[in-house]
Amino acid sequence: MKKAMKQSKLIAILNGISILALILMIILLVYYSNVNEKLSKDNESRFDLTYNANRFMNGSSYLTNEVRAYAATGDQVHYDNYFNEINNLKNRDLGVAAMQEIGITEEEQSMIDEMSALSNNLVPLEENAMTNVQAGNLQEALDYVYGKDYSTAITQINGIKEQFLAALDTRTKEDIQKLNRRSALIRLLIILSMLLVGCMQLMVMNVTRKRILKPIIAVRDQMSEISTGNLSADFALESDTSEIGMLVDSIHDTKNELKKYIHDIDSKLAQMADGKMDLTIDNNYLGEFLPIQNALAQILDSLNHALLQINQTAGLVSDESEQVASDAQILSNGATEQASAIQELSASIQELSGQVKSTSHDADYARRSSIDLAGQLQSCSKKMEDLTSAMEDISESSQQISGIIKTIEDISFQTNILALNASVEAARAGNFGKGFAVVADEVQSLANKSSVAAKDITKLIENSMELVRHGTSLSGDTTEALSVGVTGSQNTAHLIQKIADSAQQQAMSLEQLTAGVNQISDVVHTNTVTAEKSASSASELYKQAGELKRSVQKFQLRKL
Repeated sequence: MKKAMKQSKLIAILNGISILALILMIILLVYYSNVNEKLSKDNESRFDLTYNANRFMNGSSYLTNEVRAYAATGDQVHYDNYFNEINNLKNRDLGVAAMQEIGITEEEQSMIDEMSALSNNLVPLEENAMTNVQAGNLQEALDYVYGKDYSTAITQINGIKEQFLAALDTRTKEDIQKLNRRSALIRLLIILSMLLVGCMQLMVMNVTRKRILKPIIAVRDQMSEISTGNLSADFALESDTSEIGMLVDSIHDTKNELKKYIHDIDSKLAQMADGKMDLTIDNNYLGEFLPIQNALAQILDSLNHALLQINQTAGLVSDESEQVASDAQILSNGATEQASAIQELSASIQELSGQVKSTSHDADYARRSSIDLAGQLQSCSKKMEDLTSAMEDISESSQQISGIIKTIEDISFQTNILALNASVEAARAGNFGKGFAVVADEVQSLANKSSVAAKDITKLIENSMELVRHGTSLSGDTTEALSVGVTGSQNTAHLIQKIADSAQQQAMSLEQLTAGVNQISDVVHTNTVTAEKSASSASELYKQAGELKRSVQKFQLRKL
């Protein structure tokens, strides 16, 4: 297997270069931003320096112009403007302070100091000029500010001004140009970094497409061919030490192993088809293919065992088939005799079935008669129950009458006592109570008669109640006897119903028995035909068993 850089390592290198280029580009962008910021600041400083330099110089020129104008005209306004600049505006001092704050070189500071010294030397001349103006000596004042000393100093100051402005402009311009060159260099480096990142990414894309995507697509297509059973499909990729190369090598190994297994299985099955069953599975199957090897070995073992058993069984079948033919003939003769016996049994069962049907009809008639008798007895029992209830009602009414008669006796007793008391009172009354005594006697006599009548009625009622109780007892006995008769009649009807049902069941059983005998007759007839066919089949079986034995002997079996 040839050596090759791994795809992951190559992509990591390219991506690392891209990341470093990006980091460099970010640093350059930050630096470029700082340079631009400094450039903007220097431009602003240059403008401020120029402005404040002019402010300083214009302040000096303004003082010179104002003092000369005052000397020439004597106008107080110029005098005031002069001292307003000196005391209030102070443009010279403010301009110098601003330039010093922004930043100036020693040379530039030296020029400023020189200009200041020359300007300060002019102050006595200006003061003398203004003093002469105030004194009215304008000509002398003009001599001071337009004299040789004053003009020479002004000329020197203007020369230094020009040198200062030129030096300041040159210095700031060089600083700005230097920053511009640095900014341009950084822009160039940024562009180069972007180009480097772009090139790295293009290389990553190219490597990914050529060394990863295309091989993966080829591997996918090859695996699709393998999944459809095509192991001879062309696979142009070569194996190497890269990840894809090792995958390709694994696919080649897989195809070779599958071809080896398929060829071995095809060879074994072809030899088995030719009858060679004494094979051995000596090829080593790996991993998940090991069960196939075990299954082939088990199939061979099973086929050897099965064919050996078939060979032995064929011999036994051949030996036993003759005996089967003889037994089938004996069975046919026995079946004929059974058919004759079953026909006689069927005639006897049909006769018995007719007798049982007649018995079932008579039992059914007796059952209906018993049911009618039970109904009549039940009706008589109901009427006797009604009679018993009426007798009980009479007995109860008699008891109520007895109570009423008892009440009448009590009334007669009370009436008799009242009549007795009335007689005693009438006797006490003498002649006046005679009439009342007669009435009392009549009432007493009537009470005695009522008491006697009540007793007679009571006796009659007691006799009636005795007769009612006797009649009730008789009716109860009669009812009980009728109830027993109804129960007996119902039991008789039930027993007759059972007899009728049994007779009907026997009739149905006999019919089923007849049908079964007929079926047995059919079976016996079928058995006769079958026995004859069995004899013929047994003869044919003997022939086929011999043929089967000869066919099995063609296989080369293992020796056990």
